[in-house]
Amino acid sequence: MATTKDLFDDSTMTFGEHLEVLRFYLIRALLGLMVSVVVSLIFGEQLVRLIRQPIDAALRRANVISSVQDDVKGFNFWTWATSGIKGQFVPPSVREEDKAALKPLTEDEKREVNIAVSAYDFIAELHRLIPETFPEPKETLKGQSLDLPVRSEAFRQFRRSAEKIDRPVTLNVQEAFMTYMKVSFIAGLVIASPWIFYQLWLFVAAGLYPHERKYVHTYLPMSIVLFLGGVAFCFYAVLPTVLDFLLSYNQGMELTAQIRISEWISFAVTLPLMFGISFQLPLAMLFLSKINIFKVEHYIAQWRLAVLAIAIISMILTPTPDPMTMLMMMTPLLVLYGLGIALCKWSAPLSPLGEPT
Repeated sequence: MATTKDLFDDSTMTFGEHLEVLRFYLIRALLGLMVSVVVSLIFGEQLVRLIRQPIDAALRRANVISSVQDDVKGFNFWTWATSGIKGQFVPPSVREEDKAALKPLTEDEKREVNIAVSAYDFIAELHRLIPETFPEPKETLKGQSLDLPVRSEAFRQFRRSAEKIDRPVTLNVQEAFMTYMKVSFIAGLVIASPWIFYQLWLFVAAGLYPHERKYVHTYLPMSIVLFLGGVAFCFYAVLPTVLDFLLSYNQGMELTAQIRISEWISFAVTLPLMFGISFQLPLAMLFLSKINIFKVEHYIAQWRLAVLAIAIISMILTPTPDPMTMLMMMTPLLVLYGLGIALCKWSAPLSPLGEPT
């Protein structure tokens, strides 16, 4: 009768010993995660403000700009692309539409507003009240105006109410606390991820051959760089551009955008994560080349099919249905596709004649 061969018959450790080693490394990984989460909880408010920056800046830009340029009926993509996208890479300190919104006001300035009155009517009213002191106004004053500062405590209340329009909102009493905890946990997981991957790597490396460990040492740092590059590209370039595009429809339809903080946090975490994953495309192409599923010649010959596949993947990975987010993911993926072809050529083994095999 045939006997079943155990997976660990040829191993120096038993199955139970493997589980014990795995438990050891998992406990170390969880301890590192706990420390990172505690540190993130201490700086939770600063982390929430950091994640809020794109939506706060987009709401200020939407309310500061008085003229609606991107109407729903007449949206011009090329006009927006040449002015909107280019503007995202200009530092906020030099962007004209953000200067007035970002300049802090003193307590006295918050209680003060300037009103414009007709110079002719103003002097005429003074002449009516005190004719012996103020003569009749001259005709040359007609059409001219005076800026008069008016101060009242009520104006500060009006400013405070107006500023709340530019802030994300919560719809229940526990939402702010749950958002705080969610951001802290996700930030702790991101901070602890190198330590967690290192512990898992220590467990897996014991069963790899030396040449397999060499591949991991070479391509794991590259994978981390690509992931962080995708996250940074999304947070600093894609999110401001996409938010301006989406909020322009609120302006076109004369709607007031009130962003729910929990929904924004989910969006602001999901979209960079999808970009980080999609930026692994060159390494995925290299892996398929290494296991002889595709060759470099296939990647070059089937580039049209690859463009279609990248468009479909971008549509699936982006959490919003708007075409702008899909295009913002698709464009760098096309560049990374070319990088993947170059990486496959560079890592291809050479034949005795010096040509790639």
